[in-house]
Amino acid sequence: MNSWPDTANIVFLLLLATGIGLFAYRMRQIIALIKMGRSTGPVGDQKQRWRNVVRIALGQSKMVTRPVSGLLHIVVYLGFVIINIEVVEIIIDGLFGTHRIFSSIGPVYGMLIGLFEVFAFMVFLAVVVFWLRRNALKLKRFWHPEMQGWPKKDADLILYFEMVLMTLFLVMNATDVPFQEAASGNWISGHLYPLFASYTADTLHLIERSAWWLHIAGILVFLNYLYYSKHLHILLAFPNVYYGSVRPKGQFPNLASVTKEVRLMMDPSADPYAAPPEGSEPEKFGASDVTDLSQIQLLNAMTCTECGRCTSECPANQTGKLLSPRKIMMDTRDRLVALGQQKQNDGPTIPDGKQLLDDYITREELWACTTCNACVEACPISIDPMSIIMSMRQYLVMEQSAAPTELNATMANIENNAAPWPFNQQDRGNWINEM
Repeated sequence: MNSWPDTANIVFLLLLATGIGLFAYRMRQIIALIKMGRSTGPVGDQKQRWRNVVRIALGQSKMVTRPVSGLLHIVVYLGFVIINIEVVEIIIDGLFGTHRIFSSIGPVYGMLIGLFEVFAFMVFLAVVVFWLRRNALKLKRFWHPEMQGWPKKDADLILYFEMVLMTLFLVMNATDVPFQEAASGNWISGHLYPLFASYTADTLHLIERSAWWLHIAGILVFLNYLYYSKHLHILLAFPNVYYGSVRPKGQFPNLASVTKEVRLMMDPSADPYAAPPEGSEPEKFGASDVTDLSQIQLLNAMTCTECGRCTSECPANQTGKLLSPRKIMMDTRDRLVALGQQKQNDGPTIPDGKQLLDDYITREELWACTTCNACVEACPISIDPMSIIMSMRQYLVMEQSAAPTELNATMANIENNAAPWPFNQQDRGNWINEM
């Protein structure tokens, strides 16, 4: 094995430390943003939650409900997981000046590298198809208004990133003369090697080293780019699926603040006029801003991959209503990030005069939702846009009395007649006379 100059080892160490350090810093920022929400306390049904992680997050079971995009995604998912195993070897080589240190294990190494190369080629092809679906076929769900500007650029940048990384990996192998001469594991790069056969040994070594450095540097850049990208779901999908709702789809959670008030009214020994504890504030019903949402809801927003499956399944959106469940999640994330940027270090948040309601999400969007759960069912990583919609509706109804006229009439009928219709309870059986 050829040793590198000590300076190269030092440069690699600095590059690695910087990349991982920045990544750790960004992850702390993400955790701090999510913690701006209300704590939900411990969750139950751990066995079911872990089953969901295995089935949905690891097994990609909800991705394949759309076979074309689902299978392509599985190829990219498996490819990145498997190919990045080689990063371990790259790190060891970079730190200690070795070259393909695991090649000493013999034929098994060739099989592994060959498998990596096949997956790299498949990932490259899958990413090209993804790009064509977005930019040539122009699938409708990728061209909604909320996808204009940065979201579209971000999606394309990720695809370019992946194509470049896979190309660098194959070029690195194709120009590694000792690796090619061993003829073990060069299942794809062996077909590329003739393209470089006319180059001198020094030129081939320069290309191989350049591809090696650019490949590891690209991985570290990609890792830190995730903070700014919809591809943050690569990291957050697993905890998001774990904390996803395990209730039946039609079951709504009780609002803790309302439950407390009901129990107070039903307790004969309670004094409804008792003053609240000193220094406490009345509990807020529902949510008007991201800090009123739960940490799980904020985790949902940060995890959203903007795939648009929720919006494409939404009956309100299909019939021309303003609602897009994907936009609900994107707006929540944008508001959370904006609020996090205004927060002083370990200090209070600087008010900006804005909130999630009205400044990001309109009331028309909220009331367009039919609460059918189609968006929740469609999401491949257990994101629940409807829970945010319902929390904001609760605020409008219970804090502002700002429900639509039709809903106010329905609620008044339920209160007065124990039914949503404007008929006296004594007349409820009169319909049978018409039979």
